[in-house]
Amino acid sequence: MRWAAVAMVLAGLSSCGRKASRPTTPAAPKSVRKGWTQEGIASWYGVPYHGRKTASGEVYDMYQLTAAHKTLPFGVVVEVHNKTNARKVEVRVTDRGPFVKGRIIDLSRAAAEAIALIGPGTAPVKIKVVRTKAP
Repeated sequence: MRWAAVAMVLAGLSSCGRKASRPTTPAAPKSVRKGWTQEGIASWYGVPYHGRKTASGEVYDMYQLTAAHKTLPFGVVVEVHNKTNARKVEVRVTDRGPFVKGRIIDLSRAAAEAIALIGPGTAPVKIKVVRTKAP
């Protein structure tokens, strides 16, 4: 009986060293052409990430016109069109995300303000690649 308890404890401890698996981000497309579009839900991110490094290695500044996208290459500039109010903003992809099902892009606070996304938090959008390289 005592050996069985010891065996159970050892079995439990052997799994403690394993790292939890993280969700993987799909690989970015090898090439993106000007005019490529996607439709879905946009959201925004700010304070908890302000000043931290993004997936591209840049420091996130919520007051710049930037965005996170799951697959677009870093540096690509997209126009984000808010379908609820027709406002548009151009943003540069610097980060990966969003990681909420159904969302296609996370905007910086400045970009979200430009298309009146701060209050509602999310909105249906259409994104279009306008430049494949940052100026």
